[in-house]
Amino acid sequence: MKFTLHKTEKNSKARIGTIETPHGTIETPVFMPVGTRATVKTMTPEELKEIDAEIILGNTYHLYLKPGMDVMEKMGGLHKFMHWDGPILTDSGGFQVFSLSNIRKITEEGVTFRSHIDGSKHFIGPEESMKIQHTLGSDIIMAFDECAPYPASYEYIEKSMHRTTRWAKRCKDYHGEKEDQALFGIVQGGMYKDLRKISAEDLVALDFPGYAIGGLSVGEPLEIMKDILDYTTNFLPENKPRYLMGVGTPDYLFEAVRFGVDMADCVLPTRIGRNGTVFTKHGRLVIRNAKYKVDDRPLDPHCDCYVCKNYSRGYIRHLFNVDEILGLRLASYHNLYFLINMMKNIRHAIKEEVFMEHRKEFYTNYGYSLDE
Repeated sequence: MKFTLHKTEKNSKARIGTIETPHGTIETPVFMPVGTRATVKTMTPEELKEIDAEIILGNTYHLYLKPGMDVMEKMGGLHKFMHWDGPILTDSGGFQVFSLSNIRKITEEGVTFRSHIDGSKHFIGPEESMKIQHTLGSDIIMAFDECAPYPASYEYIEKSMHRTTRWAKRCKDYHGEKEDQALFGIVQGGMYKDLRKISAEDLVALDFPGYAIGGLSVGEPLEIMKDILDYTTNFLPENKPRYLMGVGTPDYLFEAVRFGVDMADCVLPTRIGRNGTVFTKHGRLVIRNAKYKVDDRPLDPHCDCYVCKNYSRGYIRHLFNVDEILGLRLASYHNLYFLINMMKNIRHAIKEEVFMEHRKEFYTNYGYSLDE
């Protein structure tokens, strides 16, 4: 993997760059659709290419449980398995181990947990996470970490953060010098600035090809997230990509870019799409509402995606109200297109040195507060 920083905007930390991977080049900042179980829900790989998705995610925890690594190995890895020839990033499985399993035991070696599917017992530690991601064959892989809950005490976060750093070193040692997979370390430290600084500096000393910022957007207020993010990126190298994990609303993406983040992901656009909510220039729209019954306008008159060019609000509302799968597909397609196109416009604004003005215009139209 090779990251090239092309420009940093003068009025913010917003920056544009490119990430070269074995399966293609990614323009940053980028939003990455999530394909948890080897599929971005309701979307074909061809449709993802149609909306210019440059990189998608897979989930180590879910793929480890089903279909399992024996199947994945025999099928030739994740790219071949899911018919996607572009870049793929996989997470370490840590977030799901800690969030989905009600029965788990954390030790220095790793985490013993029960499957959320059938209650079967499993163990994942740094080495196991690396082995799974090697089998998946993703272009960018994540070090195994503990995503601590919010809120949590200073003492808990400090202990968890140091263990995450020790696990990161074990991941790096096991991963070795595999040039076809770039291993990112994950900065933790909760909402405590001194711990964020220690975590970032310790990981930078290990010299990873890129750095993720974990443990944010886990329930804390937006203002706290912005403050911690702004602070944390000060300690990450400028010549390596920065990935904020798990954010997908327009405001969180704008703020991530504003504070120097290059990559972000979230299940949100497809999740809310399947529930009948879509992004538009003027805020969210709930298509199930009765007022759209005979509305012949597109979901967003300002959008030029395939859905908005061809289908009316009235028709899509009908699909949702009679439980037709096409409704879920059209709303998900539009939402992913909206965010990917939004990021294209952000990149252009950074290039033209007007990112903060562009942010103000977007927020005004969408209905977001412009509190600095």
